[in-house]
Amino acid sequence: MAKLYFDKMNSLLKEIKIESDVSLQLEVKHFFSGSALYANKTMFASWSPVGLAFKLPEAEVLKLINNGEAKELKYFPKGHVKKGYALFESPDNKEPKHWKQYFIKASKQV
Repeated sequence: MAKLYFDKMNSLLKEIKIESDVSLQLEVKHFFSGSALYANKTMFASWSPVGLAFKLPEAEVLKLINNGEAKELKYFPKGHVKKGYALFESPDNKEPKHWKQYFIKASKQV
């Protein structure tokens, strides 16, 4: 299953041409049952069966969660909440360009 999300992450990054807006060298790696996006050996985004998650400023994470746009990130149902991350369920339902702003903001958290 990780390969599916690894391929989805790579395809999305290619489609939104993120390298033109992020000066860091990005690397997609397998992560649990999904994929994770790293810069400088620091993870700042992931895509797994639970959805697409971004490391964002805490105030923005809280705003997105309070507005019902995102949820707290937990990789496993009984797992702990991954602080500083906003989880977007069903990311395939949005246009790829919608996610570009989040990749850019998340990369600035590295």
